[in-house]
Amino acid sequence: MEKEQNQKSEEIKNNESFPDKDNQNIENENKNDEQQKELSLEEKILELEDKLARTFAEMENQRRRFEKEKEEAFEYGGFSFAKEALNLIDNLERSKQILQNDEALKNSEALNKMLEHFKIINKDLISVFSKNDIKPIDCLNKRLDPNFHQAMMEIEDDQKEPGIIIQEIQKGFTIKDRLLRPSLVGVSKKTENKDKKNGENKENLEKK
Repeated sequence: MEKEQNQKSEEIKNNESFPDKDNQNIENENKNDEQQKELSLEEKILELEDKLARTFAEMENQRRRFEKEKEEAFEYGGFSFAKEALNLIDNLERSKQILQNDEALKNSEALNKMLEHFKIINKDLISVFSKNDIKPIDCLNKRLDPNFHQAMMEIEDDQKEPGIIIQEIQKGFTIKDRLLRPSLVGVSKKTENKDKKNGENKENLEKK
């Protein structure tokens, strides 16, 4: 009997000590949960701050792109119109050439008057273009520049260095700092030595 009573008393003591341990475990779990919540809140705040920063950066980039597009539209909005308007000068020049080559009109007073009128019209057109920053490219006697000139032919000329523009086929133009259309030109090249070339051809034939 005494032994049974002692066992029961020990069980009671053990049972009385367990609630403290359980309470401590619960408190620790609650603390861990609170710490995890705090960490998750901090992470969420950092994530929101990062998203907000990215949004502001994207808005700033869009604003800059819009400003650039607006400036370009203002500066070069008439690019296509200007390019089409150059046809007026081209047609005027073609008409002038046709009249000058007309045998019936050569050396006539009528031709001289028409050419004088064409000259005035051409001068006025160039003046209007210049006021709108559309300017002709000065290319004669300049070295060929692929950024502004397009070579259409080579012309033998020992008086000039190779690659010098000696003929303007079609006038080129710029609008502000951009190329509107290139000048079509003829460039110089050295005269070929025909005797030397014939001798080389003869040697090649003999070798064959």
